[in-house]
Amino acid sequence: MFLQAFLIALWAGIAGIDLFDGLTHIHRPVVTGLVIGLILGDVKTGLIVGATLEFVWMGMVPLAGAQPPNVVIGGVIGTSIAILGHLDAQAAVGLAVPFAVAVQAAITLIFTLFSFFMHKADDYAANADTKGIAAINYAGLVVLFFFYFIVAFLPVYLGADKASQIVSAIPTWAIHGLSIAGGAMPAIGFAMLLKIMLKKEYVAFMIAGYVIVAYGNLPIIGLALIALAIALYEAFRSKESGESMAVASAAGGSEEEDYSDGI
Repeated sequence: MFLQAFLIALWAGIAGIDLFDGLTHIHRPVVTGLVIGLILGDVKTGLIVGATLEFVWMGMVPLAGAQPPNVVIGGVIGTSIAILGHLDAQAAVGLAVPFAVAVQAAITLIFTLFSFFMHKADDYAANADTKGIAAINYAGLVVLFFFYFIVAFLPVYLGADKASQIVSAIPTWAIHGLSIAGGAMPAIGFAMLLKIMLKKEYVAFMIAGYVIVAYGNLPIIGLALIALAIALYEAFRSKESGESMAVASAAGGSEEEDYSDGI
């Protein structure tokens, strides 16, 4: 189990760096679920839990000082506990979010303490010391990597053999409550996403999608294909409209020039 815990912690460290610096989106729960599923030998559960957690964090976007629960640890711990403890996806979400909240608070503290080095970086910049600036940047990456590594390694390794016993010791009502809370989390995530993205012009499409799914029993893939068709139509229509306006503007400009020449 040590090797599995080590590999999970290694992935958490890499994903933690990607969250703030790499930005390749390998830190997303849907990717983490696949990776941890491969490590623990249960890809199906990993994908199911990862996809469920992705719905939760889809609308949680970090904006300046407002940081949502940590998506990396939420994905790693949630998927690991679900596989090791044989939990369903909703209960795993309920367990993942408290870990994610606590870790994000710790990371905010780390960033606050690391602000001391920013003044040192200003001095390096004033003296054109690029090596010093690079050293500070790399030091931040190293600190983040080991923080994520330790936070992910200890729960998985120390609780791996006892995951089932720990889950069994939790009262049934508590597991049921976590399942309900976990089931509500994706809806909250989508609500936050819609708050940012939704425009009044698109409300009709949202209502139509709801009616199709709720009353037509259309699978999510079918709905996604319909949405893709609408998006493609809108993209091409906007492009043609833009080109027509450009042509009209150019024609209007030519006529004005001809008129001024005549005067």
